[in-house]
Amino acid sequence: MRTSIDWDKPNILYINRECIPLDDALQTDKLRSKIEPWLSAIFQSEHLSLLVGNGLAIATAEIAELPPPTLNRIKFETFGSQISGWSDVQAEKMGRGIANFEDDLRSALELLNGLRIQNDVENAISLEEEINTQLVTFINQILETENKFINIDEVRKQEAIGYLKSFLVSFASRAATRDRLHIFTTNYDRFIEYGCDLAGIIIFDRFIGKIHPVFRSTKIEFDCHYNPPGIRGEPRYVEGVVRFTKLHGSIDWLFYDGMIIRDLLPFGADGKATGIVKNQAVIYPNSAKGIDTAYYPYSELFRDFSSAVCRPNSTLVIYGYSFGDSHINTILEDMLTIPSTHMVIIAYGDEANRIKRFVERNNAAQFTLLIGNHFGDLRTLSDNYLPKAAIDRITEKKQKILERRGFDYSKLSKEGNTEFTDGE
Repeated sequence: MRTSIDWDKPNILYINRECIPLDDALQTDKLRSKIEPWLSAIFQSEHLSLLVGNGLAIATAEIAELPPPTLNRIKFETFGSQISGWSDVQAEKMGRGIANFEDDLRSALELLNGLRIQNDVENAISLEEEINTQLVTFINQILETENKFINIDEVRKQEAIGYLKSFLVSFASRAATRDRLHIFTTNYDRFIEYGCDLAGIIIFDRFIGKIHPVFRSTKIEFDCHYNPPGIRGEPRYVEGVVRFTKLHGSIDWLFYDGMIIRDLLPFGADGKATGIVKNQAVIYPNSAKGIDTAYYPYSELFRDFSSAVCRPNSTLVIYGYSFGDSHINTILEDMLTIPSTHMVIIAYGDEANRIKRFVERNNAAQFTLLIGNHFGDLRTLSDNYLPKAAIDRITEKKQKILERRGFDYSKLSKEGNTEFTDGE
């Protein structure tokens, strides 16, 4: 058994405290027999959560043959070199390595507050206008990506949507009696919501209402039940329900009249984001006037994240997250101090060695790793390794019948279509 991980390999498979040797061929049939049953067992953990980074949007856009959405650096005119330099320093301290959009925005907001304290009105006004302009530009870039996606040719669009739905349903197809899947994302776009809507997955988040959904700190334990025909007083849980949290906000969240509302902005809305009121956009780490709590709503969102993953018998699956956010990594490390927790990391690569550093700081026995361009590819992952995207009672009953008849499962093909006879 190989327990050491060779991080220089292009693809890494680490399952059940064993690093599986991989050859160049990467035969999916053989790998599937090791990976799919293991993930199937993991997905039925008492508590299951999914953390999705920008990698899912990138993978979906790649299937659709579109340019991937990116968090480009911001170039400010007012104190531009100072903001850029401070962002680089902070990114290095947080272990991110390379600064991004959020680092530049955070540095600009810190400087803006400093200018206000110094009563430097002229520079404060100039910098605030630039920040607002950059936020609107950023939102428009995301809307443009969404718009291109829904307007590509139907074949490419349906293929991309199919894989997005397959990915999400694989996780959402838990038995309704188990704790609901909780999806967390650092993304500002709406690809996950779009995929859930098309797959018929019901989403519960902190927003209550129809015309102007309002972010609430209460009523977060809502669920869906139904009454079976002929049975009274015994409601059953509805299947295909998930809880959903966008840790860094969203392009359709607005600060409004002392509240946070979700603007009913269509997916891929055409035109400019004229309805987005500049500094009212809830984009991490943006803040707004009229909100008394300095870190609201992000403190609430991260409390949801911590309470969901930091509990016994909890499993967290991570896809497309680069481990570049120290505030998220701190919660992940706290989770791993609980011996019964487990973390599955699926990533296209680890160029910055952030995953390597994170795993080496913690107990390797609590990890499952599928790293590399083979495992991180959304097509390959969905077609071969993710558990069957259905709550399939028929297959369950079939397996019990075959077991009673002494059927040898080793003769069953990848698709389960191999002919068999009783007693073989």
